[in-house]
Amino acid sequence: TSDSKRPQKQWVSILLHLFCRQNRNQLQYGNIMYDRRVVRGNLHDQQNNNSDPGMQQRQQAYRRRAIARKQSKEQLKTKTPEAIQGRQHVVVQTGETLYSFLEELSNIIQVSEIDCQTDEFLDKPSTPLFVPAKSGVDVETQIEEGDLFDFDLEVQPVLEVLVGKTIEQSLLEVMEEEELACLRTQQRVFQELRNNELAEVQRLEEQERRYREEKERRVAQQKEVLKKEQETAEKIAARVFSQQYLAGLLPAVFSSLRRHGYFYDPVEKDISVNFLPWLIAEVNKQLDKRYTAREVLDNIIYEVTLKRLEDFKHLKFGQDCSDS
Repeated sequence: TSDSKRPQKQWVSILLHLFCRQNRNQLQYGNIMYDRRVVRGNLHDQQNNNSDPGMQQRQQAYRRRAIARKQSKEQLKTKTPEAIQGRQHVVVQTGETLYSFLEELSNIIQVSEIDCQTDEFLDKPSTPLFVPAKSGVDVETQIEEGDLFDFDLEVQPVLEVLVGKTIEQSLLEVMEEEELACLRTQQRVFQELRNNELAEVQRLEEQERRYREEKERRVAQQKEVLKKEQETAEKIAARVFSQQYLAGLLPAVFSSLRRHGYFYDPVEKDISVNFLPWLIAEVNKQLDKRYTAREVLDNIIYEVTLKRLEDFKHLKFGQDCSDS
């Protein structure tokens, strides 16, 4: 009876735990208006709206969006961490109204300290084993030897089954080992074939790679040769064209430069640049001196002539007076 009651106790404890957990989840609602079981709004309008399925769907959609919006806001809020095991949070007023209820304790209570020593704890005795109470009536009977079980008679089918099962299991194990050996042989053969095929594939890939690289190298060499031939032909054509173009250009350039004075004799250049300007300047100085001397001489002659003319006029005027 005690063994039959233990599962019942376990089921009762599990149901109590689930009930407490459900009640704890239900206690999270702090406001009755957030309880889904509370009907909101006008009941008459709700009865009228129940006939319109579209209105009900819209209201449910609005309600779901509002709940989702509220849950998102609650997730964004900074929450107080959960209480540790064995404790719980208590709501405390921390606003300005708290200070109006505070009171300063001014009276000092006289206290004194007293020491006492307790006796040591005795060891707790071991808990006795649980012995369930007896129920029902005790009845006894006498069984003689050979009444219930004959070993020689009963053991023969058991031995036959055991031997048969052992031999069958042995045969199965031997067959399994043979099958595993065959599988290992097939796997080894398949692995060898696969390795040979992989080696052949790698050899063919390497050969193909060498052929491809040789082809690319030959193509690159041929392109390089063609490029050099084209460059050589272009250089030869450019050289021939430049020779033909410069054949009549050089004499014309030299003659033009010679006309513009880029090619000159140093002595002639020195004479024309340094000597002739100096000579012209000296000649101009001499001519200026000569012109100055002439002007001075002309002025002297003019003054002498004027003086002689006045003297002559005076002499002529004196002769006329004497004649008269």
